[in-house]
Amino acid sequence: MKETLELIIKSLVDDVEAVSIEELETEGGLTLKVKVASTDMGRIIGKQGRMAKAIRDVIRAIGIKEKKKVTIEFVN
Repeated sequence: MKETLELIIKSLVDDVEAVSIEELETEGGLTLKVKVASTDMGRIIGKQGRMAKAIRDVIRAIGIKEKKKVTIEFVN
């Protein structure tokens, strides 16, 4: 799941080296914290958060298949 998210994020940003994803296991499921360069944050979030919602939807679908609740946080 982390690898899929990393592939999606890296295909959207200019500064691929600045991408990092931290995976945290919680009692409610899995939290993925995505860090990108501040110049790429707008691309990841998209207009009115549409891109971020689409990314979350895809990763949540993968999580459902694996019977895990997945949360994605975009942090600076």
